[in-house]
Amino acid sequence: MHRKATYQRIGSMSLSPSAPERCVSRDSMEDYWSEMKNIEEERQGGPEELMERASVDEAELEEAWLQEAGLSTLVTGTQSDGPAEALLSTLTRSQAAMVKKRLDNYTQTLRKRNRQPMRHVRDVFSTPDASSELTPPVSPNGQIAPKLPQWNAPKVPPSCPADTNGSGSASETVVLSFDVPYSEGAGAHRKGRECQDCRRICKDDRDLPSFQIVRPRQGVTRVNDLSSEDIKKIGYISLIELTTFYDFLGIEMKRNRVVRSRARDCGIFGVPLTTLLENDQKKSPGSRVPLVFKKLLSKLEQTGLQTEGILRVPGSASRVKHLRQELELKFYEDRFDWDQVRQNDAAGLLKMFIRELPNPLLTQQHLPAFTAAQSISSPKHQIQALHLLILLLPEANRDTLKALLEFLRKVVAYEEKNRMSLWNVSMIVAPNLFTFRGKNVKQEEMQGAVAAAQLVRLLITHQDLLWTVPCFLISHIRKMNEAATGKKTPTSEKSKRRLLKRWNLEKERERSEVTDFRDGVIRVHAPLHAKVSMAIQLNAEMKARDIMARFDIENGRGSRSAARRQRQYLFEVGGNIGERCLDPDAHLLDVYRVNPHCEWVLKSRLT
Repeated sequence: MHRKATYQRIGSMSLSPSAPERCVSRDSMEDYWSEMKNIEEERQGGPEELMERASVDEAELEEAWLQEAGLSTLVTGTQSDGPAEALLSTLTRSQAAMVKKRLDNYTQTLRKRNRQPMRHVRDVFSTPDASSELTPPVSPNGQIAPKLPQWNAPKVPPSCPADTNGSGSASETVVLSFDVPYSEGAGAHRKGRECQDCRRICKDDRDLPSFQIVRPRQGVTRVNDLSSEDIKKIGYISLIELTTFYDFLGIEMKRNRVVRSRARDCGIFGVPLTTLLENDQKKSPGSRVPLVFKKLLSKLEQTGLQTEGILRVPGSASRVKHLRQELELKFYEDRFDWDQVRQNDAAGLLKMFIRELPNPLLTQQHLPAFTAAQSISSPKHQIQALHLLILLLPEANRDTLKALLEFLRKVVAYEEKNRMSLWNVSMIVAPNLFTFRGKNVKQEEMQGAVAAAQLVRLLITHQDLLWTVPCFLISHIRKMNEAATGKKTPTSEKSKRRLLKRWNLEKERERSEVTDFRDGVIRVHAPLHAKVSMAIQLNAEMKARDIMARFDIENGRGSRSAARRQRQYLFEVGGNIGERCLDPDAHLLDVYRVNPHCEWVLKSRLT
């Protein structure tokens, strides 16, 4: 009775006019508290959390931040072939100031504990001024290394036009540009001026703003279009950019310390995503989402999309418990009978799988940053924060979250049949994604979780946008790769000769490419086609889709039946990028100008 009264009291507080969710319907709020009650009842009598708790140490948190940002050498003091030096050379002044601030905090914290830092902040940054540029890196022999080029952001275009009425419109369209770092666009906050993007909009399903994307001429880049190495570097820059962006918005970038958990290494429920995928890939090579998770989604799509109250109406607790045990025993042996699973039971198993992950789907270390995004009043700034957070997630978490969001979008599409609006779905999913560990959930934590439903709505509605990589991050990667290539030096006579030979070959190729460029010609390789190579004359309007179509015609694949075969895409490979699958609408002359030394390859995507 006490817990029920607590839920009702917090629910009434959240429905007060001052709450961020003041536009939420009472039915949606009831969905949320009902879901919280179901979760709490499931936890009662369950096993204790197998987490080793540790006190939060500020120096360790700062060290973890620097390591995740690819700057571990600033902590260890060692010189290596890591990305730190190349990364520092590409930062904007605001981003560099943030790195300096974190490193300075780390150094001061160590001094309080009478520990000497490996590298003082003065060794990395030239002046104490927040807008100072980076000093040239020092080589192991004590010589000043050549200063690497620093990337300067272009001037920030003006924000959205001011709202003369002082409130948002239901038909408002917000323009999003990927050319400029989001932190550079938050200049109004930095200078103490009113930010037009922060005008509050009443958020019901009809009033979500639409976002108009300024399509870059180099094409839209999706997360899976890049090589794994470049995606790793994207994570480094995204963390620095998000921390800088939050600082301008006046939001503290908190992090949870990653605590060790005695997780299972086999089975299904309570098993880390990476372990599940390792086991799944033995059975199904190339799996990016756990097989049981995909099967649960498939079951719900086949039988539950039109079921009234799907996700909201719980299945039988005893039946779900039995099905869970059956899955653990029989799933990997292909003996589990999916016909016995009812729609509401499948929904219960799906939510149970998400909640029982040892590390939350949004990750333990970044959950506070997701939660902090709830306090951002501007939908535009919220989208920008979520955009960077998605790019920070580990690959397994990001792919699994995308599979979940694609399913939730289908649920909302059948609202007339299943009576599940976007708010209903978001209210039910939010407490499962924003899981707070332990049995004694604090009142303020539950209040914060209510605001998380707004983030879930944005994730569902704008998932296609959020799974792209902004142009300014691609530009960072190109600069990083160029800087890293420029600083590599041979270490032995054999490697020197090999490097000299490669340089000579590259020079010959450059001379050939310069001649080709003057003529507007590139060479495209298509190893899987009958015609494996073709010289293409570029013009200002030629797109990647034009090259793809030309190869199809040359190889007799222009028929309608041929369109059903595995599609080939144009890639830029090498140069200042690892590999990038080009958007069919990418203008090739623009791509060539930023990466003149790449190879052009036509092949199929892996995913």
